[in-house]
Amino acid sequence: MSNLTQNFANPNNQPLVIGEFSIRQDEDGRYCLNDLHKASGGLEKHKPTRFIRNKQTQELISEIELDNNQRPNLVFAIKTLHGGPSSGTYVVEDLVYSYAMWISAKFHLMVIRAYRAQVMEWMIGGKQTISPEQAGILYNIVHTRAGENKNLIVQMWSRLKNHFKYSASYRELRAIHFEDAKHYLEVMDLRGNTEKREVKSDKIEVHKNYRDNAHGLALHMIWVNRWWKEFGPAIRALSPRIAGAINDHFTDGVCFAYHFVDKPTVTEINDRVERYSWHLTHTERMALEFKNK
Repeated sequence: MSNLTQNFANPNNQPLVIGEFSIRQDEDGRYCLNDLHKASGGLEKHKPTRFIRNKQTQELISEIELDNNQRPNLVFAIKTLHGGPSSGTYVVEDLVYSYAMWISAKFHLMVIRAYRAQVMEWMIGGKQTISPEQAGILYNIVHTRAGENKNLIVQMWSRLKNHFKYSASYRELRAIHFEDAKHYLEVMDLRGNTEKREVKSDKIEVHKNYRDNAHGLALHMIWVNRWWKEFGPAIRALSPRIAGAINDHFTDGVCFAYHFVDKPTVTEINDRVERYSWHLTHTERMALEFKNK
């Protein structure tokens, strides 16, 4: 399933338009087959119920949902709403294309072109941010080029942010700028800028209290990130959408935290976490530690 379909912040904000018909979407970004049926001409033999009962369609639905089960933000391939103005059968993008192709090659081409036009308008309007896969590519470029140099890692992210003007995390970068951002990181002059930073750093004195507070904050961030790894799956089961948003903050936060903590301390924390009893109260944990001394 396309990440794009499931990333609509407001599905009805930019409807898919085929001819004179606007195709409704549900809250998870699925498209209404009933509207597509009308747009195709509304023939009895092309009714959505006939398409859904089709053996090949059932096999496709099974494959889509099998794939979806391995994704963090689970969305079912098909959903039917009864009653009210939103009633109808809603399906994910893959099934939209399959339904259109099942009707005719001409209608299939109409749907492809309409969806392509919608995507381009949406991206140019700034609504689409980079996908997790694209974010991973940028992350790998930065950490491959900077290696173990934490100052250089911070510098590269900072320069990318200043150049493309996103507000906080690089995950907010607009999808339309991904290729430019990738090229910008790949050709960034690191040596010259590093030398300038080293000259400047001799003139900057960081107050000890600030440094201690930043270090303490980083330690707590590493701990709460491990807490998230322990309890995140349970929260994701309750609400995949909320869990997805929270996960980005933990992931980005711990990346910055590692810049303030040396490797031996991180190793020590990881060792402690492996033996940590998350489900005990503070008193029970203290008693257990005393017993194990």
